[in-house]
Amino acid sequence: MQLKNKEVDINKIKVIQAPLAGISDVVFRGLIRKYGSKCLMTTEMISSEMLCNNPNPRIIQFEEFEYPLSFQLVGHKIDKMTQAAKIVAPFASVIDINCGCPVKKVVVSGDGSAMMKTPKLAADILKSIKDATGLPVSAKFRLGWSSSEENYIEFAKVLEEAGADFVVLHARTRSAMYEGKADWGKIGLLKKELKIPVFANGDIKTLEDAKKCLEITNCNGISIGRGIMGDFTLPYRIEKFFQENVEIKEPDLEEKIKMLKEHLSLEVKNMGEINGVKFMRKFYNYYISSVKNASKYRCALVRLEKEQEILKVLDEILCLHNSNS
Repeated sequence: MQLKNKEVDINKIKVIQAPLAGISDVVFRGLIRKYGSKCLMTTEMISSEMLCNNPNPRIIQFEEFEYPLSFQLVGHKIDKMTQAAKIVAPFASVIDINCGCPVKKVVVSGDGSAMMKTPKLAADILKSIKDATGLPVSAKFRLGWSSSEENYIEFAKVLEEAGADFVVLHARTRSAMYEGKADWGKIGLLKKELKIPVFANGDIKTLEDAKKCLEITNCNGISIGRGIMGDFTLPYRIEKFFQENVEIKEPDLEEKIKMLKEHLSLEVKNMGEINGVKFMRKFYNYYISSVKNASKYRCALVRLEKEQEILKVLDEILCLHNSNS
């Protein structure tokens, strides 16, 4: 496969699409591109053990129009992580090391956020991947394991010395999971300590959030995941503002319903109706949150099993909303 636009100039990137396990699939990423963003895409988290046991990168769905595309690997074994990196290297613009996932089944084996307890090992993995592939290598991590073990500056400096091209900091500890408020001020502290680009992650759900975050952190850009759910225009709107000082309004409900219908149609086409409809259940609340009695409609939608039934309810929601406006 001859890939166009595989290379990436990280200094020109303002937005990174953060990986979301079980959410940011090939359809999700494709819709971000359709709505105009030139952000750096990231695959869902890929287990290095899994990939080494089945060394076929096509088990990870991706399309050429997604580029530039970062492949995120998770693991704690130097040999497995390096082998996995070599498998995806022909297809990757960047290889990202996951040092931030807080989920128990990931950290219990020493992966994800648990890597923050072993900075030297993380640095050795990064250096090994960089030497083996010659590609840009990044890492995403948190403030530390807990509030009493915040080592994000030390951790980042070790990665920078090992050759990291840029880093992404999610401004919560592992123990905080996704609770509380992301501490953007600490991202700003990290930015002052490093020479390589730093991207901010956590609680960036709107253009206003992005403005405030970059004002506080002075970072090179932002990494957004859940903020994109229900609004595929957000990365483009952020880029447009920071690169051209042009502010584009958030899509209204009619535009979001249209977006949801397209998302549903593409997932059904990609997975089949049964699996596609089930997959989409996690998204409804994000699309229709502005509707009165949204929880009632969401409860109705998640019980439906046919695409046409869902489309009918969506039309009813929009019709009712318009009549009440």
